Amino acid sequence: MIAVLSLIGSMENTIRKSFSRLGSDTVFIMRESWSEDPGMNWWKYVRRPLPKYSEFERIRKGVSSVDAISMRVILVDQLLKNKGNNVGGLMMAAGTHDFGNLFDFDIEKGRYFTEQESQRGANYIILGATLAEELFPSNSYPIGEKIKWQGKKVTLIGVLKKEGSSLLGDGFDKLAMLPLNYFRKYKDIDADELMPLIAVRPKKGIASEQMEDELRAVLRSSRSLRPGEEDNFEFNRLSILDGLMDAVFIVIYLAGLVIGSLSILVGAFGIANIMFVSVKERTRLIGIKKAMGAKSYHIMLEFLVEAILLTLTGGFIGLFMVFAGIMLFNWYFESFDAYMSLSNILIGLFVSITVGIISGIVPAWLASDLDPVEAMRQ
Repeated sequence: MIAVLSLIGSMENTIRKSFSRLGSDTVFIMRESWSEDPGMNWWKYVRRPLPKYSEFERIRKGVSSVDAISMRVILVDQLLKNKGNNVGGLMMAAGTHDFGNLFDFDIEKGRYFTEQESQRGANYIILGATLAEELFPSNSYPIGEKIKWQGKKVTLIGVLKKEGSSLLGDGFDKLAMLPLNYFRKYKDIDADELMPLIAVRPKKGIASEQMEDELRAVLRSSRSLRPGEEDNFEFNRLSILDGLMDAVFIVIYLAGLVIGSLSILVGAFGIANIMFVSVKERTRLIGIKKAMGAKSYHIMLEFLVEAILLTLTGGFIGLFMVFAGIMLFNWYFESFDAYMSLSNILIGLFVSITVGIISGIVPAWLASDLDPVEAMRQ
C-alpha cells in the first residue's frame, strides 16, 4: 500500500513541478480551452483563428494591467549544424523578450537576450544543455560559437541548466531559442503550423480576472466580434490544469487504495489466523494465569499487544522494502524521482497498528473469556 501511495505521490509531484514554472497567474491566449476535451468540439476550435502578431502588439500597447507579455512560435523537425556535428529532429522556439521571464529559464552558461537584442532581432541563439553537448561535444563552454540553422549563422550566447528527462519529456534540455524578431525576417509568424501563442502576466496587485476583462475588450475589437457574439479565443491558466489533475489523481489514489486494501485484507486474515492458533496453543497457560488472579482485560491486552507487534514488525519490514525498492527504481529510471514521504511512513505505521487491533480483537476476546478450570484441562 505504501509503495502504491509513494509512486502515485511522486508522479503527482513531478507533474505539478513541471507545470509550476508556467506561473499560477500567467494567462495563455489560445483558441482551445484546457477545461474541456478539444476532440469533443474539434470543429468549433479548428475554425477559430490563432493569435496574431498584430494582436500581441495591440495588447502590449493597449492593456495597462499587463506586467509581462510574450508571443512565441514553435518550429518542429529542425536541423542545427556545427562543423561536423549535426543534430536534427529538434524543436525550436522563437519568442519576444518576456518569453524568458514568463517561463523562468535558468541560464547556466552565458546569458539571455537583452531587450535591445530581442527588439532588433539579433542572430543569437540559446540552447538546452543536452543539445549544447551534442553540438559541442569537446567544448565545455561554447559561448560565442557559431551554429548554422537553415543556412544562416547564429551565435550561441546562452546554455540552459540541465533538467534531465521527466514524465513529460526532456523539458528544455533539447530546446533551441531564437528572438522572435530575428525569426520574423525569414518566416511568417502568423502561420498556423507554427502554433503561435500569447502569454500574459498581470501587474502585482491586479487580479487575473481584471486583466482578462481588458484583454477580452482588445481581442474582440481586433477580431471585429459583434455584441453578443461568442468569443473565438480562450484564456487558459494553470489553475485549470490543477483542477484537471486533482480530478485525475483522486481517481488514481482511490484505485491505489483499493489495490492496497486487498493486500491489507489478506494480511489481516493471516494475522487473525496466527492469533487464533496462538490462543489455542496457550489455552492451558491462560487458565493458569486466570486461576492465579489475572483479570480478563489483562489477557485481552496481552494478545492485542502481540497482534500489534506482529503487524508493526511487518510494517517496518515493508517500509524498508519500499525504501530499498524506491532507491533501485530511481537508479534505474532517471526520468522519475520517486520518494517516500513522512506522511506515507506514518500512514503505513498507523495502518499496521489498526490492522493489528482489528485482527487481534476477536482472538483476544475469546482468550479473555475462557473459563479457568476448563482452560487448565486442555
